[in-house]
Amino acid sequence: MGSTHISQLTVHDATLRDGQHAVQHQLDVPQLRAYAVAASAAGVPVVEVGHGNGLGASSRQIGYARLDDTTMLETVRNALTAGTSRMGVFMVPGWGTGADIRQAADCGADVVRIAAHCTEANVTRRHLGIVRELGLEAQAVLLMSHMTSAERLAEECRRAAEYGAHAVGIMDSAGHYLPADVTERIGAIVAAVDVPVIFHGHNNLSMAVANSIAAVEAGARCIDACARGFGAGAGNTSLEVLVAVLHRSGHETGIDLPTLLRAADIAHDLLMAGPPVIDSVSLASGLAGVFSGFKPRVLAAARAAGVDPLRVFAELGRRQVVAGQEDLIDEVVRSLKVAS
Repeated sequence: MGSTHISQLTVHDATLRDGQHAVQHQLDVPQLRAYAVAASAAGVPVVEVGHGNGLGASSRQIGYARLDDTTMLETVRNALTAGTSRMGVFMVPGWGTGADIRQAADCGADVVRIAAHCTEANVTRRHLGIVRELGLEAQAVLLMSHMTSAERLAEECRRAAEYGAHAVGIMDSAGHYLPADVTERIGAIVAAVDVPVIFHGHNNLSMAVANSIAAVEAGARCIDACARGFGAGAGNTSLEVLVAVLHRSGHETGIDLPTLLRAADIAHDLLMAGPPVIDSVSLASGLAGVFSGFKPRVLAAARAAGVDPLRVFAELGRRQVVAGQEDLIDEVVRSLKVAS
């Protein structure tokens, strides 16, 4: 590669969890197994699996998964090479419970992420404690992190670390950041905690890889990505591109890139109709700072009412609507129709 070793990073592969948003949580057992085998063969250190919104989230409000949590976790656990890839899960308190964490542990989960809105790290306390009691790696991530300041994010992450998180970090849930935004926020968090810092990017403004590199340069040591960027709307950070850029920059990941490229091809062929694209709606979502997973529901509601979906995203952004408030989409559409 012509570059020197700088540091080893943990690349966290969310393809089989965050990617579920792109297919309405309908991945089946053969799909899960095929990708997990391929990712593990490439040496991916953490393979995350589950409903797109995490443990316990399969519901009428945000979409039923094809498979129950136990089936998904057992399928992936059995497909991962022991000693090569750990299995990760994701949970948002309110959708998931302590019982879901314990069931995930029984299924062989190694890494459990507890997520909260960017100003509400306090809700992670009890569940981080459960994860630690079970002897698993406890992580805390803050959602919609563009909605508050770098200083507040640093304080919330410091609090999560005090609650017992082995790693803390932020998600750019709306794909709203530019690299300078990431540098400021990750830098503040790194200065505030003594545990590894996580960054999770989305690609609405075509900045996901650049933002991830900015995070690494600011001190983040765990970076999330998905094969071919598989995810809601414009998708996530592209895993294979991220790893290639990290290797070229001298950062060791422990991942074999040629084998990872084959895994990405499997994801392309088996998991998705096509890679995510940055269309006008996804771009509008990123600019407005609205969760990418809202796209299908916004499009359906806007088309049914004859309302411009770009206006819907702008209004959702103005109201600072977050995941879990999907019912407000219909309210916004109705208000815009009346106003037009």
